[in-house]
Order: sequence, then structure tokens, then C-alpha cells
Amino acid sequence: MRVLFVCTGNSARSIMAEALMEALGAGAVVAASAGSHPTGRVHPLALAQIALLPVDPSRFSSKSLECVLAGSSQPFDLVITVCDNAAGSCGTLPGDPARLHWGLSDPAALRDPAEAQRAFAACFADLRERISLLMPDLPRPAGDG
Repeated sequence: MRVLFVCTGNSARSIMAEALMEALGAGAVVAASAGSHPTGRVHPLALAQIALLPVDPSRFSSKSLECVLAGSSQPFDLVITVCDNAAGSCGTLPGDPARLHWGLSDPAALRDPAEAQRAFAACFADLRERISLLMPDLPRPAGDG
């Protein structure tokens, strides 16, 4: 199963979702993320949340949808947009993947440090729950009971 998370800036929500899907998917899922207008950097508070997972936070980067699609040898099975601005930005994608939309508030838009930290933690928890609920529907590798 190949899942792509799309957001506008690809600096927070989609990056955290990619890391969560990779960690929770335990090898059954290939996850990626992209932005319709990427910022070119991952927000430090997103990296702090990702550091809670058994993945290397330094592997994650902000990239464009075009870059991800060009670098992908196979089409995605599922595309999940995580912000309203990116919901219509994907257009026609190779392989005609299934689509979901999760309109999540952008924690990176907050300027107060304490408020932003709480918002990142809440967004991360929300993404974890949504991805966990999605996992029973994802195919498992052979031999996985």
C-alpha cells in the first residue's frame, strides 16, 4: 500500500502524517508527503512530535507534489489531503488513487510558542487516531495475522 499525504506547505501536518503512517504501518505501508506550495523546511515543532516515534526525524523534508510524483516509480493507492487549501490541488494523479480529505487546522500558523506547542501535540494526536482507524483497512504483508 502506498499513501501520499498532501498539504499546502508540507512543513507540519502532512509531514507528521507521513511519519505516523510509516511508524504505525510497520512495513505494510509506504508513506510520502508533499505540498502544493512547500515551504522548503519542516517546522521544528513537527520534528519534535516525530521524534516521539521510532523513526529518524532527519529523514523528513518539505517537498513539492511534482517532485514526489516525479520521484515515484509506482502510483499511490491513497491520497489524503490534510488541509482545505490543498484539497483541490492534486488534480488527476497517476493510477487514479482513492482519496480522503482531513481538514485539519494548521498548527504552524500559530505565533504564540505555548499555544503552537499545544496545537502541534493535538494535531499529532488527531493524526495518530485517524491513521490508527484507517490501519485495519490497509492490506498487511503475507504472514501477518
